[in-house]
Amino acid sequence: MAAGISATRLGPEEVLELLPQREPFRFIDEILEVDEDHIVARYRFHEDADFYRGHFPGDPITPGVILLESLAQVGVVALGIYLYALQYGREGVKKRIALFTDASIDFSGIVKPGERVTISAQKMFFRRGKLRSEASMALDDGTVVCAGTISGLGVER
Repeated sequence: MAAGISATRLGPEEVLELLPQREPFRFIDEILEVDEDHIVARYRFHEDADFYRGHFPGDPITPGVILLESLAQVGVVALGIYLYALQYGREGVKKRIALFTDASIDFSGIVKPGERVTISAQKMFFRRGKLRSEASMALDDGTVVCAGTISGLGVER
């Protein structure tokens, strides 16, 4: 931790408040759990989301790139905000942004319009501003839709 900075343990609502993404590109409705090692969040994919108009007309499914973005928002950005607050305090977090850098994700199912998912991420490592998480997404019935590793880097705004 930097000199003169007091660590801040943010609650789930505080992390959500600091998340830079907004509608229609925020894919976290609520954060259920967050600590130094993991995060769990939920999101319901809105049936009227614009991307469903073309993916695929008459039989829409959520694009894989949107599922990947959802994993990144939880496992890199939201968890990163929590971890940066421990290092730099709440005000320091506002001066940084966690950016997605890379992923290795296996897809095993689909998400239809209106379905709710739970996204979980377990910190693999966090050092020198780099965060790597093991992340997964599951439907309400427990069916895993995708899982793998996701990474990001915290940079000053």
